[in-house]
Amino acid sequence: MPIKFLRLSWSTEPSLVYNILTTHWGLPAPNLVVSVVGGNSRTQIKTWVREILRQGLVKASQSTGAWILTTGLRERLGRCVGQAVRDHAAAASSVSLNKVVALGIAPWGVVEKREQLVNPQGSFPVRYYVQNISRESCSLDNNYQAFLLVDDGSVGRRGGEMGFRARLEEYISHQRTGILGSGSIDIPVVCMLISGDADMLKRMDLSLKNSIPWLVLAGSGGLADFLSDVLENLSSTPAVPSSGEGNSEAGPSVDLKDRVAERFKKHFPSEIQTDKLVEQAFSIYQNRGLIMVYHGEHESPNDFDTVLLKTLVGASKQRALVEANPYSDELKLAVTWNRVDIAKSELFNGDIQWKYEDLEDSMTDALINDKPQFVRLFAENGLNIVDYLNYGRLESLYRSAPDGTLLYQLLQHCLEERLGNMASAQPSSEQQGLSSKVVADNNESRPRRKFTLFEVSGVLKHLMGDACQPFYYKALGLQSSSFKRTAMKRATKILHGGSKYHQQRCPHPWASLFLWAVLQNRSEMALFFWEMAGEAVLSALGGCKILRELSKREDETETKLSMKELAQKFENLAHDIFSSCYRSDENRSFSLLIRKSHFWGHSTCLQMGVSADARLFFSNDGVQSLLSQIWWGDMKRNTEIWKLLLAFFCPILCYTNLISFRNQYDQQEEERMLFEDELDQDNDSLYGTTVFSFTDIKQHEVDSEGQKSDAIKGVPQRPPQSPFIVSRWRQFWYAPVTSFLGNVLMYFLFLLLFAYVLLVDFKPPPPSGPAATECVLYFWVFTLVCEEIRQTLFLGTTWTQSFRLYIQDVWNKCDLTAISLFIVGLICRMFHRSHEFGRDVLCLDYMVFTIRLIHIFAIHKQLGPKLIIVGNMMKDVFFFLFFLGVWVLAYGVANQALIYTYDPNPNRIFLRVFYMPYLHIFGYGSSIEEEMDVGRELNCTDNVTLIESGEEPCKNQESNWLVVILLVVYLLVTNILLINLVIAMFSYTFSEVQEHSDTYWKFQRYNLIVEYHSRPSLAPPFIILSHIKVFIKRIIHKVPSVKIHHFVLDLEPKAANRLSTWETIQKEDFLTARNKIQKSSDSERLKRMSAKVDDVLKRLTESKEFEHRLQAQMEHYSTVLNWVVDTLAQGSTVKPPRPPPALRDSLPSSSKSTGFQP
Repeated sequence: MPIKFLRLSWSTEPSLVYNILTTHWGLPAPNLVVSVVGGNSRTQIKTWVREILRQGLVKASQSTGAWILTTGLRERLGRCVGQAVRDHAAAASSVSLNKVVALGIAPWGVVEKREQLVNPQGSFPVRYYVQNISRESCSLDNNYQAFLLVDDGSVGRRGGEMGFRARLEEYISHQRTGILGSGSIDIPVVCMLISGDADMLKRMDLSLKNSIPWLVLAGSGGLADFLSDVLENLSSTPAVPSSGEGNSEAGPSVDLKDRVAERFKKHFPSEIQTDKLVEQAFSIYQNRGLIMVYHGEHESPNDFDTVLLKTLVGASKQRALVEANPYSDELKLAVTWNRVDIAKSELFNGDIQWKYEDLEDSMTDALINDKPQFVRLFAENGLNIVDYLNYGRLESLYRSAPDGTLLYQLLQHCLEERLGNMASAQPSSEQQGLSSKVVADNNESRPRRKFTLFEVSGVLKHLMGDACQPFYYKALGLQSSSFKRTAMKRATKILHGGSKYHQQRCPHPWASLFLWAVLQNRSEMALFFWEMAGEAVLSALGGCKILRELSKREDETETKLSMKELAQKFENLAHDIFSSCYRSDENRSFSLLIRKSHFWGHSTCLQMGVSADARLFFSNDGVQSLLSQIWWGDMKRNTEIWKLLLAFFCPILCYTNLISFRNQYDQQEEERMLFEDELDQDNDSLYGTTVFSFTDIKQHEVDSEGQKSDAIKGVPQRPPQSPFIVSRWRQFWYAPVTSFLGNVLMYFLFLLLFAYVLLVDFKPPPPSGPAATECVLYFWVFTLVCEEIRQTLFLGTTWTQSFRLYIQDVWNKCDLTAISLFIVGLICRMFHRSHEFGRDVLCLDYMVFTIRLIHIFAIHKQLGPKLIIVGNMMKDVFFFLFFLGVWVLAYGVANQALIYTYDPNPNRIFLRVFYMPYLHIFGYGSSIEEEMDVGRELNCTDNVTLIESGEEPCKNQESNWLVVILLVVYLLVTNILLINLVIAMFSYTFSEVQEHSDTYWKFQRYNLIVEYHSRPSLAPPFIILSHIKVFIKRIIHKVPSVKIHHFVLDLEPKAANRLSTWETIQKEDFLTARNKIQKSSDSERLKRMSAKVDDVLKRLTESKEFEHRLQAQMEHYSTVLNWVVDTLAQGSTVKPPRPPPALRDSLPSSSKSTGFQP
């Protein structure tokens, strides 16, 4: 990747340069800027300073996402920083490489071979060659990401870039951190002084006046040692009173400025004009609150990021208000740098009482910039998510979606759709002007993201489809059953009238944040929000559904794979959590599967699982147990099929012991005891009944005719017990398995009748026909049409939704095709002119009806997966036919053109170009001898006129050898290559599906059970009686249907809360067990052991430092006592022979602050 550079004037605006760096060059916005200044031409950089740069500065920059600013030249500090960046890049991963950004800001007139960077004609990239890069020089260092070359008009003069560099640092310090400046603090800027000449005092004084903090590396030599001496010793040396009794002005009291000058001459004896430099040094001393002295020679470079943090915190405390929380700035910096370890050890160790106001901004920063560890930390330490998340803040979170992401594109599409609908809804006189205004506003608002909850709801509706009702409609004051255009008009009116809902609390904050994180594909944060949200199984399935839909629309391969992996992770969680629930309580787990969720748009776990294609979830034993219970109704699940067939043909047998049924009295007694147990715990916390058998269905039917069903709402009230004859009859005939068996048998009879009509009894058009059997067939198909209409009407709440849900099923498409062909054939066979065509259509339709019979195999455990294998193989066949068609066309056209020079007959062309080459694959058609036959055909001609009139043309004798070669190549490719290719494709498809055949079968079994659970008990053609009954009850008497709500349980709020609480307990137990297993792994043990060893080493280092400081203090006190003894021995009138000794900390702590007043 080429290194970018920019040549600019010293007076260039820093805002323009910063925009070029971040926007045009694509450098990530910094969370911290470390400007390394100093260096001394007379001394070499010390070894420990190099270690500080390599192990401390660069690693700290990588962990905080910082920019490093130096001169960028191959000399002194610039060379050392470049080498440190190079070493880090060689050892670090590709993820961390993008976080370490080193920028060089150098004077143009000093750069060696700068003429290579100038080309009047323009050149990209520029070729910059430097010889002997091992020695120090003023050439550009290729270890930097970019260079800013400041041209002040001088040549060979250093320091021309200092003014621009200081202005750039000041400008960056006023920009916000985070994505698009969404952070809670300005970008922190710190200058790091290493060694340095006296001329650097002016640069440092200017930055301090702009409130830029400085970190002085004591012991590195030059100006750094001078400043550390002044800041440490002048502040700690006490003023000694005069020993004389008279003139106090003549005493040893020394002015601070004079003492600064004295130390300046000590460190810089060669400087001549010192007055101005001393003034600058004294000005720096007065701003000592912004300076921190770091003794890196005696400290570990691994804690350098902590040193930077304390430097910035100390500087921020100097600028902070007195009433402000002194730790808020440190928290904001820790969040910006994503250092949760520092926050846990220093800020959330129990010593500080955090308020909600202190955590609010940092929480927003952590959410927007994807820092889930801080979100978890805030949630555990006093941040109330209910008070935090209102609808206004939720909208702001969605508006922070980065440009170019899939979520941003979907939101933008919904916004443009709403604005376009608003423009089209205006009167024609105002439409043109308003349309242009909307477009202009849209173009202006595109970068400002004026997304609302209506756009969020539109995106979720687009992804979730008909699996659930729209989200956030209640907050916007919209009806969930509203049409799309009506909802847009209503939402536009509400949003233009003022968003009063912004201050409303979000009733499900964790679930709303879970949706927000899933839509942005933030894995760790989504998992945390899932742990905190309720309805664990349904939430996991909902996240799986959203991610799989997003992966279908994502173009980037890595993002698509990450979405699929996260979706699979959520499906695994849903499977594992429900397994834990099923092992704990079977009845409650069944209620959990069909419980209607108000947050997830009145969807259930089963509905969401089908929509998400969660095959692993449906393979769960608990889900299959519920489906089996529904499938068999009140009959025992181990009933043999032959017993059902006998009872079906001889219904009187259902009253015998041939088939075992669940005892109705025992069933009611069991449920009564269950609910009495619930009443003992909480009189109002009840679970609803589940529509498992006819008895439950009948109860719902009875309740729906009167008042609202108490059974649905949680109180199980059974109707009076019916006579045995009636109840047993209903238990047998209303079971879905009986309905399925009846439909299969009657469908076989339908196919036999259809075949008999086509083969034996297909009469001519009226008045001679149709025959009686054909009229029965027409009536039979009419009952099938009525059943398809019933299925369509009962699928959704609106006509469009019902038809959309109906057409999604492949077998419904097959039914629609078969019925359409039958209608076309019926119409055509009624007329003499199209009678034969109608018969042909009906013959083709018979094939479609027969193929529809394959659907019944879905219930069989061995044959069910074969349906999926056949479906996948059909896709493979289409790809095979494409390749085959290419070779057939190529060979057929070439063969026809070589054998026959001229033949315009289209029938013969089609026969010889497509049909004959296709037969060659299977060994039919003309043989090689026929292709090589040089004799002329008896009934052929070369006359063009006769050929055009339809005569057979003669073969061309000159190209027979080429025809044979083409035939050999064609057979080689088709018979060996392509045929084996399709066999390999079929084998791969078979092995892939067969490996998971049990999972596939259990998943597709659900749709079949749902279909026959909702079907009437009678099979076509007798199903017309059930349709008449349904029409009378639903249309005439207006009795609502309960069976259309199959597998749906609506609970009272208290009962729903109790069920959710039980589910949450099971989830917590599962997560606890999983975390325990993870902690017991070898890798986690090694991590804990390593952390303990590091803590022990840190404590040993601290104890050694304390011992050295204590020894230094003891030596100081001994010296002071000797001085006191000498002074007293000389008498009070004698001047002391030497000034009092000053306290010198031989090994000061890195955390020592010089910001206190003397």
